[in-house]
Amino acid sequence: MSEKRRQVVILGAGFGGLQVARGLDGADMDVVIVDRNNHHLFQPLLYQVASAGLAPGTITVPIRSVVGRQKNTRVLLADAERIDLDRQEVVLADGEHLPYDDLVVAVGARNNFFGNTHWAKHATGLKDVRDALSIRERILLSFEAAERSNDPNERQRLTTFVVIGGGPTGVEMAGAISELGRQVLADDYPNVPADSVRVVLVEMAKRVLTSFDEDLSYEAERQLEELGVELRLGQPVTDIQDGYVMLGDERLDVSVVVWASGVKAEAIAAESAMPQDWNGRLMVDGHCCVKGHPSVFAIGDAAHFVPEGEEEPLPGLGAVAMQQGIFLAKQLRRRAARKPLETFKYKDRGTMATVGRSRAVVQGGIKMTGFFAWIAWCLVHVILLMGFRNRAVVLFNWVWAYVTYKRGARLITGQVPIRTTDQALAEKADEAPGQLRESA
Repeated sequence: MSEKRRQVVILGAGFGGLQVARGLDGADMDVVIVDRNNHHLFQPLLYQVASAGLAPGTITVPIRSVVGRQKNTRVLLADAERIDLDRQEVVLADGEHLPYDDLVVAVGARNNFFGNTHWAKHATGLKDVRDALSIRERILLSFEAAERSNDPNERQRLTTFVVIGGGPTGVEMAGAISELGRQVLADDYPNVPADSVRVVLVEMAKRVLTSFDEDLSYEAERQLEELGVELRLGQPVTDIQDGYVMLGDERLDVSVVVWASGVKAEAIAAESAMPQDWNGRLMVDGHCCVKGHPSVFAIGDAAHFVPEGEEEPLPGLGAVAMQQGIFLAKQLRRRAARKPLETFKYKDRGTMATVGRSRAVVQGGIKMTGFFAWIAWCLVHVILLMGFRNRAVVLFNWVWAYVTYKRGARLITGQVPIRTTDQALAEKADEAPGQLRESA
């Protein structure tokens, strides 16, 4: 009688989860990928979908097309609801119980409103395609309304956009909205003067890009101001309501609010019985194995991994998740061969953030700012995209936009802005306080 093949269940097909699955191609085990979406998303370029620079299809690829030729791998379009550690099963939202011998938690992160759940009804995060399309439509609908308005105060509110959070996502989003409103849409809406477009970037810290060296942070601030972005540093948000944001006692009347201030682990990790940090990330050892649970591994944004000799965990970067995914696939093969597990060592190849057209900052072996940093940023992101078609289309779009100052994805596909996951959860919280369970 042949020995039963090990079953590896991977929750999430992001950067880390997909690398694990690809690394197990041809292994003597069965691999099951569970994801609530049927596509892999290249999240670093999501802000360009939100600012009408790219269409969603250029930064996504169907999961099945990536692993479709792997005979030992299958994909389930499903929502993982909870993990039964005693039975070693993943319970799906439709009631199915999925057994595992090894479980990989690679579910990524969700927006963190720091207990202010109702803010999600008025501020849109940027975690998936639905978020990006909602932001894009809200911005374009604001310009449509401003074009028709005869009230100067209302027109000013309609062309005021607030981005909360001065990390890479917030900086990139603020710069992109400013470029969109002041340059790209200037000819489309003659009744909306370019200088009336107001983009405010709010950051509670004293500088943006706090993970970068100070000189690069200040350079990024200078570049943002060149684009017309108004910086509000050292100012916490005290409230967000329909049509306005409160910064202390100051009220900003706004049209669109983008939330880029914080993330936390997905619910399936944060609500499990496994050890976790204050942000819901699972505590893992040097093998990426969840402490006290030898059959469960966590990588990427779902994991709290502290390198040997360090005090702080690795940041939630795509590069970290990809390296951990490649590493973990090798370890699962070693475990199947009854070999000892190795220790993960992260290779920091630097970080970068773009501010806008011909503007970026790069920190790594060398520091770069401005045009050459922007070229480096473009090349790295094109290379990391999955699929030749996506790379070619994105590169063409960027060249076209650079030459013509135009963006081709300025579409409004519905009269009502798309309802995001966070907004739906906030509405449920109002309807049934204390009974909300955020889906994983």
